[in-house]
Amino acid sequence: METEYNPPQDPLVILHEDAEVLLVDKPAGLLSVPGKGPHLADCLIARVQDAFPDALLVHRLDRDTSGVMIFALTPYAQRHLGLQFEKRMTRKTYVARVWGVPQEKTGTVDLPLIVDWPNRPRQMVCHETGKSAQTDWRLLKDEGDTARVRLSPKTGRSHQLRVHMLSLGHPILGDPFYATGPALQYPRLMLHSEELRFNHPQGGHSTKIRAKAPF
Repeated sequence: METEYNPPQDPLVILHEDAEVLLVDKPAGLLSVPGKGPHLADCLIARVQDAFPDALLVHRLDRDTSGVMIFALTPYAQRHLGLQFEKRMTRKTYVARVWGVPQEKTGTVDLPLIVDWPNRPRQMVCHETGKSAQTDWRLLKDEGDTARVRLSPKTGRSHQLRVHMLSLGHPILGDPFYATGPALQYPRLMLHSEELRFNHPQGGHSTKIRAKAPF
C-alpha cells in the first residue's frame, strides 16, 4: 500500500557535526534518498547537501521511520563508516510501539527474509531462499492494548524490524505495509532509530549519538 508522498517540511535537526561526520534526526515520512520520478526528489540527502554540499550517503532509513542517520563529510569517512555497516560493527537501537503485549520480557527473532516480489516493497519470511536476519527485542512498557519495545537488529535487512515484530504477532503500529485493523489507525509508523554507536573515522573512538523518540 503506497500512500501519496507529502514529506514534512521541518528544518534539519542536527545531532552532531564535526570535520568527518554529520548526524541528523530524520523525520518520519521523508525519503532518505530520491525515489523514481521528480515527485520523489525531495529527500533527506538532498536537504542535507543543501546545507553541507560535501555530505555523502552511508546508510538509509525507511521513509516512514524517524531517527538517527549518519552522513560522511569526506570520502575517507564514507569508506570507514561503510565498512563498519558492512561488517556489522555499528550498533543500532530502535524504539517501537506495537500492537498487543508480548508475553515474554525479552527475546530474539531469527527468521530469514526475502522480498515478497508480487507485493514489493513488502518483505516476507522464507526459510528456503531468505537472507539471514536476527533481531533482539525487549519489552519496555505494557500499555494495555499496545506495548513499547526496544529493538536491536543484528543484521540490516529491508523491513527487518517490521516483519520480525509481525512474525511475533505484534505488528508495529501505523505500519502501512504490515499492520491491519486498529493497529493501522495511527498517524505514522511508530518506529524510531533512537541510538547509533560507531567508531569515529578520526581516531577510531567509540561514539554514541541518540535522538529521543517523538512518540
